[in-house]
This record gives sequence, structure tokens and C-alpha cells, in this order.
Amino acid sequence: MTTQSLGQSAVIPETPARRAEITRQIQAATGLDEAGLERLMRSFYGAARHDPVIGPLFDAVEDWEAHITRITTFWSSVALMTGRYHGQPMTAHVKLPLEPKHFVRWLALFEQTARAHCSAPAVDLLMEKARRIAQSLELGIDVARGVLPEQRCKL
Repeated sequence: MTTQSLGQSAVIPETPARRAEITRQIQAATGLDEAGLERLMRSFYGAARHDPVIGPLFDAVEDWEAHITRITTFWSSVALMTGRYHGQPMTAHVKLPLEPKHFVRWLALFEQTARAHCSAPAVDLLMEKARRIAQSLELGIDVARGVLPEQRCKL
């Protein structure tokens, strides 16, 4: 019996060629590429560092070039599906004094910056990913602090 006869889709193996094709398709649909992502990250973090709400969270960053490289690699993996990032974002963020207001401001500033630098399809893709990332980080940080999701609603 095949997986399709069971109502399941066939497993498509992950290969470098397949990943590269997915990346090409995303680039064609959005106009995003590595250079554009780096410009976006430089602009966003340039603004974020001076933002009164989220700026202080970046005071501990000592090497901004390394940070921009790492975050561009992250967004390359997230938005372009390149698979280049191999870090642990939760580990880095759980140490910070993040509150819901920080996620709200990060999303607003990220969207504002993306709209200034990217095509509408790219903004749609980036914001879909950004919202998921913010939700995941916020939930993960809450759980690490012992706050369960239903408790957040009652606070």
C-alpha cells in the first residue's frame, strides 16, 4: 500500500537542489535576495537600536557586524528557505527581559522597515514569518518563565 492510498502525500526528499529551487521560486515571487535581506537587517537594526521601547534590549550587542551577519543568515533560512542558519534563537532571547510590548514594537518597526525596502509580496511573506516568530518566542519565553498560555490571559 502506498502513502498516497492512505491519504498521505508522498515524502519528497530534501536535497540541496530542491532547496535551491524553492529559494529561486521565493526570490522570483518576492524579489527578495541575500543582499536585500542584509540591507533590510541593517536598516531595521539601525532603527531598532535607537528605539525607546526595544533599543535598550540591544545594548549588550558588542559586535554589530557579527550580529547583522547572523540575523541575515537567520532570515535567509526563514524567508528564502536556504537552510543556512543553524542557531537557537530561543536560547538567545530567553535571557532578555522581554515583555509583550517588546514583541508588539518589534513587529511594528519590522513591518515599517520592510515596507520601505521590499515589494508588497516580500512584505507579506516577511510579516507572516515575523508574526510566527514573535508568537513562538513569546510563548517559549513564557513557558521558560513558568507562565502557561492560559495564565497570560488571566493576568
